Amino acid sequence: MLNQDQLQSYRDKGHLTVAPVFSDRDVQAAVADAEVWADEEIAQLDDADRAWYVEGAIKDRAVLRKLDNPVYLRPAFRALAANETLLAMVAQLIGPDPQVFFSQIFFKAPGGGGPKPVHQDNFYFGPKDRESMVTAWIALDDADVANGCLFFGEGSNKGPVIPHIAPEGEPFNLLIPEHAASEFAMTPAPVPRGGVSFHHGNTLHQSADNQTSRPRRACAIH
Repeated sequence: MLNQDQLQSYRDKGHLTVAPVFSDRDVQAAVADAEVWADEEIAQLDDADRAWYVEGAIKDRAVLRKLDNPVYLRPAFRALAANETLLAMVAQLIGPDPQVFFSQIFFKAPGGGGPKPVHQDNFYFGPKDRESMVTAWIALDDADVANGCLFFGEGSNKGPVIPHIAPEGEPFNLLIPEHAASEFAMTPAPVPRGGVSFHHGNTLHQSADNQTSRPRRACAIH
């Protein structure tokens, strides 16, 4: 369970890192399943889907940027979402009986796994109650500044949902305009393998590309 200091930190900053939450066995099962699923999906992607899901910065091989809805489609990830410790923490943050409505696997492959610009999850998902949604970002590898951990605009959870824009040719890269994003300093939040970074739906966040030789896989459960 989260203590009062952790809960207050989440309310003040809009994010909270907790580690460890998941066992090495849990993470190994999820990673193995993600790699199998990725190979299956790459083999059947058409050109339109490749433009959306395949990492454009890596030229020597086809690597996925992400896969959607693993909690609904893959038992190993459904098991992560059903973890009793995780559910108890989520209930402390947003209330009892939480429900998963969307989930994603981010691969951020070594040698060029791409950046994600500053954005807010509540803009994407549009909940009626902006306090009702939390993202549980589960580190399937050690995530640090070098390989593309998340950065947060601390305190931005207390502000409004900001209109986003999409750069030309990048419809998947909805972002907050620079003049709005620059109002918040972005603070790195490393997460060890098996740890969880919780963030409020209004909290500005971003990640850099992965130029290391290490993967930075993660599962985001919303």
